[in-house]
Amino acid sequence: MAEFNFFQHWYPLSPIADLRPAVPTPVTVLGIRTVIWQPRDRATYCVFLDQCPHRLAPLSEGRIDEQTGHLMCSYHGWQFDAQGTCQRIPQAEADFQPAQQPQLCATALPCQVANDLLWVWPDANSTELAAQTPLPLSPQVDASQGFVWDSYVRDLDYDWQTLVENVVDPSHVPFAHHGVQGNRAQARPVPIQITESTPTRIEAKSEGRFNTKMTFEPPCRVEYAIAFGADKQIGLVTYCVPTVPGKCRIVAQFPRNFAQTAHRWTPRWLSHIKTRNAVLDGDMILLQQQEQILHQSASPSWQKAYTLPTSADRFVIEFRKWFDRTCAGQLPWPAGTTPPTFGPRDRQQVLDRYHQHTQLCSSCRSALQWVERAEWGLLGLTVLVVAIVAVLPDEYRRWPGIPLLLLALGGLGVAAWLKIWLEPQFRFVDYIHSDRP
Repeated sequence: MAEFNFFQHWYPLSPIADLRPAVPTPVTVLGIRTVIWQPRDRATYCVFLDQCPHRLAPLSEGRIDEQTGHLMCSYHGWQFDAQGTCQRIPQAEADFQPAQQPQLCATALPCQVANDLLWVWPDANSTELAAQTPLPLSPQVDASQGFVWDSYVRDLDYDWQTLVENVVDPSHVPFAHHGVQGNRAQARPVPIQITESTPTRIEAKSEGRFNTKMTFEPPCRVEYAIAFGADKQIGLVTYCVPTVPGKCRIVAQFPRNFAQTAHRWTPRWLSHIKTRNAVLDGDMILLQQQEQILHQSASPSWQKAYTLPTSADRFVIEFRKWFDRTCAGQLPWPAGTTPPTFGPRDRQQVLDRYHQHTQLCSSCRSALQWVERAEWGLLGLTVLVVAIVAVLPDEYRRWPGIPLLLLALGGLGVAAWLKIWLEPQFRFVDYIHSDRP
């Protein structure tokens, strides 16, 4: 059996656009807690293990010092530069030189920026190998070839292998995403042909209405390249990032080589709440419960538990065989990692858009803040207008009194629409398949 080292690969942590330079950001990869931060004197980000060497306090709870630009631990004020070298210990004597003590360093991980994403190499002991290993980049995320794209991140309430299995299965789209990206009445056979299968790559194609090329580059890249028309192409580039047992993170990009103007004028947050979140909501309950049923079944082996009779399942089968062959069907979680817990889950928790996406996404986070301010502003306007009309002399009650009241009612209606319909799009929208016509 070939051995696959999950820790010696590049993983995207987040779109660069969603990171906040002034705020240390925690992200977990393969059970390893990391912190993303940006020194004030550098334009690039750093990624450290999320623990201070002093007493193991989380550096993600720290801050960027205003004077030095270093990462400061909020427990005792130790400071670290971009290389992880300890530059200051407030409790130390005047002649103590912390920078000369390697055991006082924070652990810096190899990281780099490419294709608008921040990438990390989670093994701090193989930095030379990291420098020699190419990133799993998509050829479709290339502006020089006429492509435009949107980036998206969300934490999901199911395991990495469940996410990969789902993404390599195109036949679920007309049903799980009916009315969002598919139509169950138009479902048809999806003949999939495996064209390459090696320990480092699986490729497949599906020919029909659209010619589709599918790629799985372990451990995280799953890509679709869909050609239609004379020279148009649309893609899905998905990076499936294992975080902790029973959970994962999806970092996705959606390239296309047409409709560039529409892309530039469409707010990023609008595509997220209308399409991206809705697509993942359509899968979430299904996959979270599918995973539980498989885990709790008498035969948790996929070969015995699944029934896969059609060619549409061939990529799923090939991925599962790869996982069994190279990884013994298990992710290499570090010792002491808490196993997943299975049982009834509240739908608001499983479909929690705010904590899974909105707080991670700069566009949606800003849009939600705007919505909340607009709600209060419109309510304040309504109260102000009513108060003004109430003190108007009788001769002004009809004009401008009535138009002002109509304005107040209109503002109240807009505030109600923002509160009842738009704001929940950033927080929680229940997805019930039986209610979708």
